[in-house]
Amino acid sequence: MSEKKTLHICHLYYDILNLYGDNGNIRTMQKRLEWRGMESKVTRLSFGEVDRSEEYDIIFIGGGQDFEQEILVKDLFEYKADWLKGEIEKGTVILAICGGYQMLGKYYEAADGTKVDFLGGIDVYTTASDKRMIGNFIYEYEKEDGETFQIAGFENHNGQTWLGEGVKPMGKIVKGYGNNGEDGTEGARYKNVFATYSHGPLLPKNAQIADELLGIAYERKYGEKLPPLEREMEDAALQDAIRQIS
Repeated sequence: MSEKKTLHICHLYYDILNLYGDNGNIRTMQKRLEWRGMESKVTRLSFGEVDRSEEYDIIFIGGGQDFEQEILVKDLFEYKADWLKGEIEKGTVILAICGGYQMLGKYYEAADGTKVDFLGGIDVYTTASDKRMIGNFIYEYEKEDGETFQIAGFENHNGQTWLGEGVKPMGKIVKGYGNNGEDGTEGARYKNVFATYSHGPLLPKNAQIADELLGIAYERKYGEKLPPLEREMEDAALQDAIRQIS
């Protein structure tokens, strides 16, 4: 009997960055693998050293409040920076939500001009806004082959994120604020990093983007396409949510 194909998922700072049900992103990836007859292994990492011998196919970083991000900065630089930058550059699939998204960038600048340095793994930076960007939102995602589809989520941030050279937006805003409420972009794509302000959580609401991440990770590991899985019920629920938000 052949061994089941498995994707190894790392849930980074699982006990701190866990707002708005974002842990549901892990459960969705697990279930969509299980329904394909595959397995998942989830390793939960918090403070301290990273076992560099572990090979991860997907890394997930959730959202947190500002003070929680500040708590994590010391650990990030002391134990995680080189490892996480290496994972980004070698093409590991990374999903980062809100605070996790900001932490992958270069810095956060507060209203008084104070800067908190972050990882610098992707060329983005965030500045404080006097306006809270909150509510359900919709953005349009474009696949590598040019196919587009809409993503629905919930955003709640007063940081305005700006993209630098070599970083593409994850999508174009249809309804809501997105990265900064000004340039019509949402999220960031660099190599296989998927960064977004979309809480909710993202993947249970949007099966197509869940399969996009799983598909990239699966093909990198096994050299073949991820087997298809129907999502008729999930897509119908998404379209209903989009109608309500619109």
